[in-house]
Amino acid sequence: MSDRNKISVAVIDMNNGVINQGMRGIQEILTRYREEMDIDLHFEVFDLRQKGEIPDLDHDIYISSGGPGSPYDGEGQPWENDFFSLLDKILAFNALQELNKKHVFLICHSFQMACRKFGLGQVVKRRSTAFGIFPVFLTEAGEDDVLFSGLTNPFFTVDSRDWQVTNPEDALFAVADTQVLALEKERPHVDLDRCVMAIRFTNEIVGTQFHPEADPLGMKRYLLQEDKKAGIIANHGEEKYMDMLNSLEDPARIQLTQRIVLPNFLNRAINALQEA
Repeated sequence: MSDRNKISVAVIDMNNGVINQGMRGIQEILTRYREEMDIDLHFEVFDLRQKGEIPDLDHDIYISSGGPGSPYDGEGQPWENDFFSLLDKILAFNALQELNKKHVFLICHSFQMACRKFGLGQVVKRRSTAFGIFPVFLTEAGEDDVLFSGLTNPFFTVDSRDWQVTNPEDALFAVADTQVLALEKERPHVDLDRCVMAIRFTNEIVGTQFHPEADPLGMKRYLLQEDKKAGIIANHGEEKYMDMLNSLEDPARIQLTQRIVLPNFLNRAINALQEA
């Protein structure tokens, strides 16, 4: 865009029509950021899986949401081809630009699809659903990454997944700009691979397995649903469930993560655009 004080954000909705709190969270963060930073920021939502809507290259920033189902659901489908093509176009565009690059944030389902596309790690189904508020551990690269500036290590966030990316020792993670930024907690007593929780794919493209857009209000609505409550108690016990519910009141947990991760991403992207 010609006017660097005008910022255009494309929000890609991967929810396939399923009602969720994530899209509300993303839009609330963008609205709050616009007001707090007093900038001319506009965002447009593209319903990709349900309606086949895909943004073009006219936007400065792209945020792609989580969503239900398998990250392999789109194989051979036009919407997945469109999504992968968009990533290719952004990579090609950025490769030709010295400064005026486009920035991308990929959440959960979008993150897993990007790992498939770029051949990073192994994208596999979990033995059981992970759902709740859990600690995330930063790697050395993650501690140095501006995305997590202002968070403790570990920090707490909302994790909701049936699939995950494993094999963080994958040699491809050492290629070019790609870095593993965060991992789930170590579980030495369980013979399971440690899940990758955040990756910087390139200098401008980053993604998280967790939900940085989640806020206490949305999480409380989820936790109070009978099926979610039963699942957490079955997997982690009633004490853990009550701890999650009580932790929603703690400003140093998911409330802090929601106020830091995506705003840090926006700061970095917009500062780079305005410097250009």
